[in-house]
Amino acid sequence: MQHLETLTREAAALANGALPLTTDEAEVARTLQICNACRYCEGFCAVFPAMTRRLEFPKADIHYLANLCHNCGACYHACQYAPPHEFAVNIPQAMAKVRVQTYGDYAFPAALGGLYRRAGTTMALALAGGLALFLLMVLAMRGTLWHEPLAGNFYAIFPHNLLAAMFGAVFLFAVVALGIGVTRFWRRVTPGERSGDARGAAVGGAAHDALKLKYLDGGHGKGCNNDDDAFTLLRRRFHHFTFYGFMLCFAATAVATLYHYLLDLHAPYPVTSVPVLLGIAGGIGLLIGPAGLLWLNLRRDERTMDTKQKPMDRGFIALLFLTSASGLALLALRDTGAMASLLAVHLGIVMALFLTLPYGKFAHGIFRSAALLKYHIEKRRPSDLALGAD
Repeated sequence: MQHLETLTREAAALANGALPLTTDEAEVARTLQICNACRYCEGFCAVFPAMTRRLEFPKADIHYLANLCHNCGACYHACQYAPPHEFAVNIPQAMAKVRVQTYGDYAFPAALGGLYRRAGTTMALALAGGLALFLLMVLAMRGTLWHEPLAGNFYAIFPHNLLAAMFGAVFLFAVVALGIGVTRFWRRVTPGERSGDARGAAVGGAAHDALKLKYLDGGHGKGCNNDDDAFTLLRRRFHHFTFYGFMLCFAATAVATLYHYLLDLHAPYPVTSVPVLLGIAGGIGLLIGPAGLLWLNLRRDERTMDTKQKPMDRGFIALLFLTSASGLALLALRDTGAMASLLAVHLGIVMALFLTLPYGKFAHGIFRSAALLKYHIEKRRPSDLALGAD
């Protein structure tokens, strides 16, 4: 009888356009109701001003607010209703659990959405497969992993067109999968969005907050909480090293592509060339940033995180670090007989990174940027509520 009543309630909710909440989503809705009555943390981050524009929290709003949360932990340590209080308010942990659920809910193809929950295993398998593939290719093409020096000419090992086709196809798939996923998310959380509503200013505001990582400052500029209630800006700074290191490496690849196709200048490029200098700078950033983030993750207070996501978080950090370390080692030893082996290892790691981009931690930056855009569009409108207007 109880099961029948549950099905009846869900059918009525679906008929009214409301989807039933999962256990994790219901927990977010419960805690937000308490927070909406308290409002002590209203100035901490974008989540709380966005929350005050609502009296109820349906599935779409929960998904939006979960991705708007930067998991800085400040609200947990400031909250008078946090455990062991009977209200057990824990916004960072509750939001983290829903966040990973949203990645799977909107994943493309939908059948691969479950990979987020098994991201650690997926990354390990992708890494092993990538390394095996390229090492075997070297053996098949040259018969040995050691060779006479080739003056740093990578294309003497793997033809340029072969690498361009392989990595171009995988990267294109990652872009399409992430693009479709975040589009599905956007349509769910902004069902009545009007085109052109403060869009230019909103895009600028969202880009500013994302690139600056504004909401990793704890709302007061002192930083996040990591392993205790002390504030630190280290998480923000290591994120900056990681993100801008990644972007510099991407820029190095883009410039090298222009050199190859537009200027007919082919690799290997000298150390003083623009692509190599960009790659070195990016590689250093991708050593410092991931190393720091891994150190912080190992020390993180488990009360403010979803511990089931540790393999996804640490696996992604490790892939970024290994990509940089292998790339810098390849650059340093490209004129030696170890180049083929180092190139195979580096390409295998990069292939694993590209394959897992749409189904791992990388997605959080894409979804969070979309949530920031919605926040900046929304806050430029009058609130539908008399109270809570910003």
